[in-house]
Formats: sequence, structure tokens, C-alpha cells
Amino acid sequence: MATAEHAQGSFPVDPLHQFVVQKIVPLQIGGIDVSFTNASLWMIITGLLVIGFTVFGISKKALVPGRFQAAAEMLHDFVVDMVRDSAGHDAMRFFPFVFTLFMFILFANLVGLNPYGFSVTSHIIVTFMLAIVVFVGVTLTGIYLHGFKFFGLFVPQGVPALLLPLVVMIEVISYISRPISHSVRLFANMLAGHITLEVFAGFVLSFGAMGAAGWLGAILPLAMIVALVALELLVAALQAYVFAILTCMYLRDALHPQH
Repeated sequence: MATAEHAQGSFPVDPLHQFVVQKIVPLQIGGIDVSFTNASLWMIITGLLVIGFTVFGISKKALVPGRFQAAAEMLHDFVVDMVRDSAGHDAMRFFPFVFTLFMFILFANLVGLNPYGFSVTSHIIVTFMLAIVVFVGVTLTGIYLHGFKFFGLFVPQGVPALLLPLVVMIEVISYISRPISHSVRLFANMLAGHITLEVFAGFVLSFGAMGAAGWLGAILPLAMIVALVALELLVAALQAYVFAILTCMYLRDALHPQH
């Protein structure tokens, strides 16, 4: 998270430096930059962590579960209840997708809090692509299951004929804007949290450079960092939950488009 550079006796901190995407393996295909970057690396690491956690958690299947098994079972049951309660029992066929989405975002958020990690969910292109996958998948599912009846989602029941064109237009715009709100919410929360931590870390370093008296002044920003880290852990889990439950709500619309 926090980075600092020593230059001319000071500790300048760039809050945005932690978000810089750097090329690890430069690669061009047909004039298109498809380089392997630090963002790509940390997405792979996140995926491997999710796979390792779930596989290790369910491998023993002990009658009295250990810590990993209990945690894996708790997360599994949590997402099962989320899908069933938010989208209905018939949405359980999409449980693997929602569970994978939830776990990837949760682990990506937590990995980003590691001092040497990289927060991929603080990049709008990553969260937007996740939201687009949900949007396109839900839309195609709705059309596949209901055909043209799916578009009844945009025509609420009981609306006067005079207001119907306006209401339909509002519903269409609201539906199309889902990927934007879905992605920006996650991106903005993670970006703001990491920037805030970086700024307070800069305060600590600046006070520390002043000597013994400065360290007294660093106590308050240091305490704020501890509090913010605890808050960011909560936000990391909460944002994974919000992204997943919104996906469940969109699935409910696809499965039951009638208002």
C-alpha cells in the first residue's frame, strides 16, 4: 500500500504511485499491446489463492472442521443463502458463477491491503469488465429463457398509458447504466481507501523526519492508519458482498422479468 522515497532529506509520498500499471513482459500482437503487467500477475495470484483456499478447505471434509474447512463452508453457505434469498431457488444453477465472483473480489480486495500487494479492484477497467460480464450474461440469460417477453422488464405494470413512454425510457436508461454503477461503486471505494491510507502514511513519515519531537506528532496519523486498516478490511468484505448481491438481483430480473 504505502510507498515512500527518500529524496533530499524528505519523504515525499505519491498517493497514486501504488496504482501504476507496470509491464513485466512487454508484448505486442498485431499492433495491440497485450503485455503481461503487474495487474495481470496479481489477478493470477488472486485466482490461485481462491482456488487454493477452496480446494484446501474442502479436501479433508472432516466431521469436526478445522479452521480452513470452517471458513470455506461458512463462505459457501453465505453465498448459497445470498443467491437463494435474493434471486430465488431457481437461481441456484448460477451459484458457481456468483460464488466465483464473490470470492475473487473478496480476495482481490484483501490482497490489495497487503503492503507489497497490488489492488486490481482499484482499477476501473477491471471492475468494469467484471460488471460487463454480469450485464451481458444476465441479459442473454433473460432473452434465452423468455425471448421477447424479457423486454417486459422495461414496462412496469399499472403505469398509465400517457406516462408509459417516459417510464419505459427511464427503465431502459436505468438498465443500460447498471454496468457503470456496478463497477464504479467497487472501484471508487477501493481507490479512495488506498489513497487515504497512503496520505496518512505520508504524514507519519513526514513527522518522523523531524526527529524525536516529530514522532510525537506522528502518533495521531499512525492511530488513524490502524483504524483505517480495520475499516478497509470491513469495506473489502462489504464491497464483495454488494457486488455479488447486486448480481443476484440482476439475475432475479432475468429469471422473473415481470414486475
